[in-house]
Amino acid sequence: MSEVKIAAETRTEFGKGAARRIRRADKVPGVLYGHGSDPIHLTFPGHELLLALRTPNVLIALDIDGKSNELAIPKAVQRDPLKGFLEHVDLQLVKRGEKVQVEIPVHAEGELAPGGNLLEHVLDALPVEAEATHIPESVTVSVEGLEAGASVLAKDIKLPSGVTLAVEEDAVVLQVLAAQAEEAPEGAEEGEEAAEA
Repeated sequence: MSEVKIAAETRTEFGKGAARRIRRADKVPGVLYGHGSDPIHLTFPGHELLLALRTPNVLIALDIDGKSNELAIPKAVQRDPLKGFLEHVDLQLVKRGEKVQVEIPVHAEGELAPGGNLLEHVLDALPVEAEATHIPESVTVSVEGLEAGASVLAKDIKLPSGVTLAVEEDAVVLQVLAAQAEEAPEGAEEGEEAAEA
């Protein structure tokens, strides 16, 4: 996974009014925390941060006030529910070689067995533990030929080297559901018989 460099500035103004002013300047307020240190309140460039957060669990190399370089991963991202712009972000400090718990997206590939079966994602993201600088972007699972009633468990998913599960091995990640047959409305058959008579 590549690092995304972002220049951040420490902020001294807090509250809704200050946050609104920051957002009007196309910036995003946020907090950096971790490793037992006091939280650092920061301001990030909005467009750069938005682009970086398109990658799940992106590793961000922060240049804070032009002097301190820190590595961080996103922990909580708040977006405007209607417009989708970033309102606030929480980042967690990480160190090279340090193991972190994250959730990685699960992608299914392949065709289910014939019969109109449905694939249900019980877990959209798989909780794993990985080195902060080697977090996989996603995992892909083959569902080729699976029939109704089949499940893919967490332990069935092949993980990259150095990545371990952070969930029960028997947790269901994907399951195949039988297609529901449409039932005829009640009374339809009786009405048809009356019409024929």
